[in-house]
Amino acid sequence: MEWEQWWEWIKEHRGKILGVGLGLLFGWFAIVYGFWKALFVALCVAVGYFLGKKVDEQTDWRRLWDRFFRPR
Repeated sequence: MEWEQWWEWIKEHRGKILGVGLGLLFGWFAIVYGFWKALFVALCVAVGYFLGKKVDEQTDWRRLWDRFFRPR
């Protein structure tokens, strides 16, 4: 395969490639540090991704805070 074909294949299957990579990384963390520590790291990564995405979208933080912590 030529480089252009490889790039097309990668673009077509990037979600699967990313999923396999993340699965391998989580598995390695679980083996080295234990399941619960690996789960904690995965949770921290997910929260970091969520916050970073909101920064990229220039989200109104007060509205976001009120959405999650409404007065009852």
